[in-house]
Amino acid sequence: MSAAGLFAAMAMVGALMVALAAAAEPTAELLWPDGAPGARGQSDADRPSIAFHLPPAGTANGTAIVICPGGGYGGLMMSYEGHDVARWLNRLGVAGIVLKYRVSPYRHPAPLDDAKRALRIVRSRARDLGLDPTRIGLMGFSAGGHLASTLGTHFDAGDPQAADPLDRLSCRPDFLVLIYPVISLGAKGHGGSTANLLGPSPSGELLEFLSNEKQVTTDTPPTFLAHSKKDQLVSSENSALFAAACKAKHVPVEYFELETGPHGLGCGKGAEWEAWQAKCVEWLRSRKLVR
Repeated sequence: MSAAGLFAAMAMVGALMVALAAAAEPTAELLWPDGAPGARGQSDADRPSIAFHLPPAGTANGTAIVICPGGGYGGLMMSYEGHDVARWLNRLGVAGIVLKYRVSPYRHPAPLDDAKRALRIVRSRARDLGLDPTRIGLMGFSAGGHLASTLGTHFDAGDPQAADPLDRLSCRPDFLVLIYPVISLGAKGHGGSTANLLGPSPSGELLEFLSNEKQVTTDTPPTFLAHSKKDQLVSSENSALFAAACKAKHVPVEYFELETGPHGLGCGKGAEWEAWQAKCVEWLRSRKLVR
């Protein structure tokens, strides 16, 4: 084969690999096909969505987890804190649904509105997808952990009189998985996430309202947390505060504190990443959420 022919063949193989990779990603579904409430425009960043990763036929166990990637409310780590996690969950028989929520310049309550909508959509379609509507959890990483814990402490049962049938459904997660989460918007929180979510001068009342360790009730869902004591970006005090608040309200909680590891715990690979995943699987099994 000539050099030109070899180059052409390599190009075809490369194009095929790109096409296969693209095909492996599920198509994103808009949360609001006619436009999200408060949308600033029509760009991709203005159109929150979810992507369903469903486990292979014969392996599904009925559990689903909506995943909130991190990114400081200024971006979204959609790979190792999103689609990669969904594929890992699929290997456990769990449906992984990746949420692309709105971030800065959007402020509260836009991300929370997106998370509520995502939970309601998944619950509304549970039977059609072979899911148990009482086993729909919410997982969040870093600032996505703040969003997940916000919904876990600020959910509602739905409005029976709502014009939109989806808004009649509960948006309460049945369980939470919070990985190196931002929880507090106080001194132990993450300043960048707070500024992106609330702007430069939030009121004390709003900071208190969204410091989720202060909002735990007896109705807060069972929770698993993982955090490194060495995290220099988001203090492990965030997870410790939430775990303590859950215990005080008799909410089932397990806090796995790692002795080593930076924020991100290896960003999808390495010993610390594998450690939290293994502990999480144990917890999910103990709750009968995976076999």
